[in-house]
Amino acid sequence: GAMIWKSQRDNAAYVSPMLVSLAGKPQLLIVSATSVMGLQPEDGQQLWHSPWQVLNNQKPIAQPVMLSSNRIFLSGGYGTGCKALEISTNQEVREVWRNKYLKNKFTSSVFYHGFIYGLDEDILTCLDAQTGDRKWKDGRYGYGQLVLAGDKLIILSGEGELALVKADPDHYEEIGRFQAIRGKTWNHPALSDGKIFVRNAVEMACFDLGKF
Repeated sequence: GAMIWKSQRDNAAYVSPMLVSLAGKPQLLIVSATSVMGLQPEDGQQLWHSPWQVLNNQKPIAQPVMLSSNRIFLSGGYGTGCKALEISTNQEVREVWRNKYLKNKFTSSVFYHGFIYGLDEDILTCLDAQTGDRKWKDGRYGYGQLVLAGDKLIILSGEGELALVKADPDHYEEIGRFQAIRGKTWNHPALSDGKIFVRNAVEMACFDLGKF
């Protein structure tokens, strides 16, 4: 079919486009190698943009996280850190806060009840989404991945361990951990109907969360 539109000339990052609404405006949230931007879905016109670059000539990998109807969270590894941006109703962008407390190398963080949970390189960290202040940093999981399930964090470690951690801003509490698969594990787990599916380049497994 015919091309509908073509927009921007930035080099690509590893981040997937996201269809979101910011300050009431539907848009494509795009992260390139050097910036983050909102584009109109119907014609690709740029609504706003802000510089965003991972240090050491690396490209952004972690997905942006929606913090509210008009705020997003960005994080990068290699010493980069994280920041929160706010988009106004007239699609102007401002930086709310920035720090080095949460450096997502390639995993993405999650947002739950006002707090951000993610792997700061390889250590689980909780930030106050409003201020960026760090609530706690504890528990090593290698370069793994995490998902939110109810009020729990399910973490698949870089070595193939599955761990369950309370999504509690007041303290770090790991409920349990076991070896799910073996070998370097960088793949994101998937949740479906109470079951979690995990895999790496060696093997794949499925676990019933009701028994975890």
